[in-house]
Amino acid sequence: MDFKILGPSQSVVQQNNKLIIKTAEAEAHVTVYSPSIIRVNITRQPADADESFAVIREPENSLAYEETDAEIIIKTTALTLRVNKTPLRFAFYTPDGKLLSKDDDRFGTNWQNSRVINYRELQPEEHFIGLGEKVGNLNRRASSFTNWNTDASDHTPKTDPLYETFPFFIGIHSELTYGFFLDNTHKSYFDFAASCDDQFIWLGADDGDLNYYFFGAQTVAGIIDDYTWLTGRMEMPPLWSLGYQQCRWSYMSAQEVLDVAAKFREHNVPADVMYCDIDYMEGFKIFTWNNETFPNPKAFIDKLKAMNFKLVTIVDPGIKVEEGYQQYDEGVERGYFATYPNGENYIGEVWPGRCHFPDFFREDVREWWGAAFTALIEPGVEGFWNDMNEPAVWNQNMPWIVKFGDKFMPELRNVYGMQMARATYDGTRKILGNKRPFVLTRAAYSGTQRYSAVWTGDNTATDEHLLLGARLVNSLGVSGMAFVGVDIGGFSGNPTPEMIVRWNNLGIYTPMYRNHSIKDSEFREPWQYGEENLNLIRKFIEDRYRLLPYLYSAFYQTTQSGLPVCRTLAIEYTHDKAVYYEDYQNQFLFGDGLLVAPVKSTELTAKVYLPCGDWYRLGTDEKYTGGREYVVDAPLSDMPVFAKAGAIVPMQNVTQSTQHSGDGTLILHVWNSTEDNDFVYYEDDGNTYDYEAGNYHKRSIAFSPNEKTIKISAAEGNYKSKYNLLELVLHGFDDAIHLNKLNFNNDEIVIEY
Repeated sequence: MDFKILGPSQSVVQQNNKLIIKTAEAEAHVTVYSPSIIRVNITRQPADADESFAVIREPENSLAYEETDAEIIIKTTALTLRVNKTPLRFAFYTPDGKLLSKDDDRFGTNWQNSRVINYRELQPEEHFIGLGEKVGNLNRRASSFTNWNTDASDHTPKTDPLYETFPFFIGIHSELTYGFFLDNTHKSYFDFAASCDDQFIWLGADDGDLNYYFFGAQTVAGIIDDYTWLTGRMEMPPLWSLGYQQCRWSYMSAQEVLDVAAKFREHNVPADVMYCDIDYMEGFKIFTWNNETFPNPKAFIDKLKAMNFKLVTIVDPGIKVEEGYQQYDEGVERGYFATYPNGENYIGEVWPGRCHFPDFFREDVREWWGAAFTALIEPGVEGFWNDMNEPAVWNQNMPWIVKFGDKFMPELRNVYGMQMARATYDGTRKILGNKRPFVLTRAAYSGTQRYSAVWTGDNTATDEHLLLGARLVNSLGVSGMAFVGVDIGGFSGNPTPEMIVRWNNLGIYTPMYRNHSIKDSEFREPWQYGEENLNLIRKFIEDRYRLLPYLYSAFYQTTQSGLPVCRTLAIEYTHDKAVYYEDYQNQFLFGDGLLVAPVKSTELTAKVYLPCGDWYRLGTDEKYTGGREYVVDAPLSDMPVFAKAGAIVPMQNVTQSTQHSGDGTLILHVWNSTEDNDFVYYEDDGNTYDYEAGNYHKRSIAFSPNEKTIKISAAEGNYKSKYNLLELVLHGFDDAIHLNKLNFNNDEIVIEY
């Protein structure tokens, strides 16, 4: 085996905004993207095009450095990079000289044949969070992971890899934080001192460059802000996609879908979305409808719309090999499919049988794919579920000699699903005009948040998966993906009534609230579990709809800063050791003000940890002092959720659908505190892109216990709120205060209490 280790610097040259350091083995290119982001790219192919699927920003125009005989020093206001010249090693510090992270002095960066690995010094008490969709503990230390997007059906709470690749993590030690993003699409590896006597961490990939971005912001939230600035942020989702979603593999006919939708209305269970899984198609062929079971798609969808439901349909990448099938004929004629090196179209077998696979890395192919959604959008579909796009083929990975353009499968597998989501988003947005599409994808790579939501794949009806799902959602949030869901109840297996109740309670606080189940499993609709459980599930879904003003504002916050809706406690309480304990690692903040403690369905009490500050049990207003653990009741009717002292949570009264205008009352809940707090309330039409032109309603809400006031600023934007009245509910104050019938249309509202 050919082994090379990065040796001493031979020359240092600045070219515009790039510092080029040459060694006998490679070139190291250093660029500054912002004061808190520095890129290091160690490459053995410096002439190759410098491209990224994830990064959408350009580096700063200038770069200043100092050089001595021993080292090169690059300073910004937020970071200092010291480059040891012999051998070439990189070390990052705070501006005042505190070590954040550095290469291992012995092994640094090295190659074994094409595989490139970076060894980094492990710091005392160092914790690691992130990497997106990864099983295991919140703290990644003593664990190792592989990034290789995989159709991981029947995965367990220990399976790795899963469906998505986010090679980004945050290191935490010595009251310091840093971020590290390895932008390499090959199969990659991250080992956080799992098997090396705590000597180092190591990371790298099977081929390509050691191409990483180092983040120096000194809060986890600041690092997420910088990472999502670099890789892009999501846009506002359609409001209807935040309502309850009902899915199954499969509702077998249009009539069955309509019957289920009608029962939601009959049982007064709020819901917004019905899904069609693969059986709505003719022979599982993409962009077709089954003429027998879905004979008139437009009439079917019109009936759904009349009940205030949207329809989401599944779309897989495999194009059936069948002459006369439009997408097959066009793709073959135009050369749009993945090939073998000799030019033959690759064939793999999935749901339709023998299939070709579009080359989503080509712009013309993405445009062709996007235009094909007319077959779904013309009848009225507004949501598009991209599945099987790891890409999955039966019982195998695609051979590594399969090519997309001039690149082979090993380099592109981890970004195939992302590029399919991109093609779907671009195409459906174009066809829908000013309407926002809802796009959902199973496979993803860093930056996918620009195009799509994700879910965590084929989970199982167990309590272990219920808790794992919460950790996966939170970890994906750290990694830039805020719009995330799990299959409520577990995709495979049959949940007990207690489990489906508990999971629906957790669903309130999951960004995408979707119930989904496998073929031949028991039906999962809320009324399938008896009247008592139906009443509980209805209440939970109603609570979700009550919280929509708060949730929608949280998504607005995500579009501005990347801060996720579901936030591991490590984001806000980074240096509190207790938040990393296994007993508490599933807990998270839902938006700014609510702490959620998931509980197994078999347990009716829970041990919870409340960080520093005061907290109130949601619903009872019982007050708790933070910085310690409690054992609290956790009946199936009330999973432990706590409001932070000072929390500001706008709610509404229940509607049966987001398409209902409601009663025009915004209910503002505020929990008492000794400290000031504020909240940005955001509203728009929930459906179009008019908000990009200023058609929104945004107000700052400030709570001041010293002044004994709650001030609501004049509205920004030219959208007229759908709420006419403001109702104020104060919690934890000496006197119960409940004010209503305040005019929400006033320019500024000042409430004294």
